[in-house]
Amino acid sequence: MNDLNTIGLNAAKSKELAYQLNDLLSNYSIFYQNVRGYHWNIKGDDFFVLHQKFEDLYNNLFLKIDEVAERILTLGLRPNHNFTEYFKTAAILETNEVIDGQHSVDKVLDSLGILLAKQRLILELSEEIDDTGTNSLMSDYIREQEKMVWMYSAYIKS
Repeated sequence: MNDLNTIGLNAAKSKELAYQLNDLLSNYSIFYQNVRGYHWNIKGDDFFVLHQKFEDLYNNLFLKIDEVAERILTLGLRPNHNFTEYFKTAAILETNEVIDGQHSVDKVLDSLGILLAKQRLILELSEEIDDTGTNSLMSDYIREQEKMVWMYSAYIKS
């Protein structure tokens, strides 16, 4: 029984899962800050629509950052909490470019694609170790973000 963590999951496999969740946390944190920049700096004809959409998105990301960090803690490990570490691992890169609504939405879609791929990997890992909590969290995120991809894609094609 000593190979189990406090919630009854394999400790070694939970450590690998927490590593992947920390990578996800890094990507969420950089994406969050990018979206804040889009919100603050957007200009043009679609300002009122996109300004609000970006605010909704960064509020959503803020909640997910906290949930992912708390899931890492639940698995018995420590969430990374500084941008120095985030920049080492994240596939989502920080951006200073807020050219227009189209460009910002393209960047949002690129970032959502990265998150979806990472969350699907975590979903597979959590299934392997019967981690229903992480599995449920990732499944919910994937479903929600697939809809976001559809909606943001519809904006671009308008």
